[in-house]
Amino acid sequence: MRFATRFSGALAPALALVISACTVGPKYARPVAPVSSVFKEAPPDSFKETKDWKLAQPGAPSLPPKWWEVFGDAQLTALEEQAAAGNQDLKIAEARFREARAMIRFNRASEFPTISTNPSVASIRNSQNQPYFPLRTSTTGEFTLPFDLSYEVDFWGRVRRTVNAAREEAQATSADLATATLTIQAELAYDYFELRSADEQKRLLIDTVKAYNDALTLTENRFEGGASPKSDVAQAQTQLNTTTAQETDIDVERAQYEHAIAVLLGKPPAEFNLAAEPVHEAPPAIPVGLPSQLLERRPDIAAAERRIQEANEQIGIARAAFFPTVVLSATGGFEGSSILNWLNWPSRFWAVGPSLAETLFDAGRRRAGSDVAIAGYDAAVATYRQTALTAFQQVEDNLAALRVLENEEKQQRGAVASAEESLQLFTNRYQGGVDNYLQVITAQTTALTNERYEIDIQRRRLDASVLLIKALGGGWYINSMPTLPSLKKG
Repeated sequence: MRFATRFSGALAPALALVISACTVGPKYARPVAPVSSVFKEAPPDSFKETKDWKLAQPGAPSLPPKWWEVFGDAQLTALEEQAAAGNQDLKIAEARFREARAMIRFNRASEFPTISTNPSVASIRNSQNQPYFPLRTSTTGEFTLPFDLSYEVDFWGRVRRTVNAAREEAQATSADLATATLTIQAELAYDYFELRSADEQKRLLIDTVKAYNDALTLTENRFEGGASPKSDVAQAQTQLNTTTAQETDIDVERAQYEHAIAVLLGKPPAEFNLAAEPVHEAPPAIPVGLPSQLLERRPDIAAAERRIQEANEQIGIARAAFFPTVVLSATGGFEGSSILNWLNWPSRFWAVGPSLAETLFDAGRRRAGSDVAIAGYDAAVATYRQTALTAFQQVEDNLAALRVLENEEKQQRGAVASAEESLQLFTNRYQGGVDNYLQVITAQTTALTNERYEIDIQRRRLDASVLLIKALGGGWYINSMPTLPSLKKG
């Protein structure tokens, strides 16, 4: 159609202008990370708390994506798979990522012309009393088929920066999804080991209650034989009742962790039960790596860095507001007085031309908008650096916890052995009539306290292992984040 050819010819110069258009605003440069700004010179070769750490061999693989498998617990692995499919927080984060990808398409539409049409058909009767022009009264038809085109020529890069900001937000949101996933995975593993530790405490207390029942029977027999006073029976009964109450109290803690696990799986607590099984896992060897690698292994750090670049684009968008807006408009179509001549070639009409709009006075609104964008950029930089510093702290905290707890567990094993030996000695002396039952009660309390504390140290080691893996970013790596080219199609 000749009309379409002329229309395309009028649009071509504007498209050429877009291709050669300039972009206002600062170019992005990644800010200096705390790993170098804090230490001024080169980053450290290792974390502070790894001086006594068993480092992984050179070339050893980092944590796998399914990092929980390093604990060798089939039940934990099954729960993690269920959480990946059913957790509602993960569904929220995944929906936010899809929303961010859709915003790329939404903003990218501004790179193309907007074409609209508004056809109308009307029968028009002129008034006999219309002013100035005493025309004869008649009824006419008006058949209109217009096509309107509007296109903003992106001289200053506002549209391009808006699209880039949307892509960077999508990258950041994908990292947010990875952060949410890692958080849920770690929280599930943490709650799981807390529950298993409660099972181990329960097992110990059940065994202890049986032993205290035997001790009560011993004191009752000695009392009936006249070898011990009634007070020994009362003390043994008190010790038994106290320990039985402790055994019952464990059920409250276990139930709370079981409920928490159910919610993490996306299930009502009433529909979830986990059979009791004492903990047997030992903390696995965890490859730590170098501090500089942490910046590429933590999804929250990657998200913070992407939002710096997004904030940089916002500065460019704010500065583009100081320049005039150039819009290419075109209108064309057919207009006739009846359906017979509506689409005839003589019924065509068209108009094309650019328009320019510039704000002459806005009482400082654009300047304020630019200041807002700059402040947002500064805040994003500070957030990035604080996120990195917090990551370093979390790694150091849990490295220290694992190092200290490993030594503490060895020491506690010795304390448990000594307490058990002491209990056996005092029990034998009581049976031989050498000591009173108070010595046995004291030894029983000491032995139980030490055994429970040994289980607690084991729990804390497993928890610290989970938190260290989380602090290291799990099995995530920056290459897992979608690249900008992959997001160009939204």
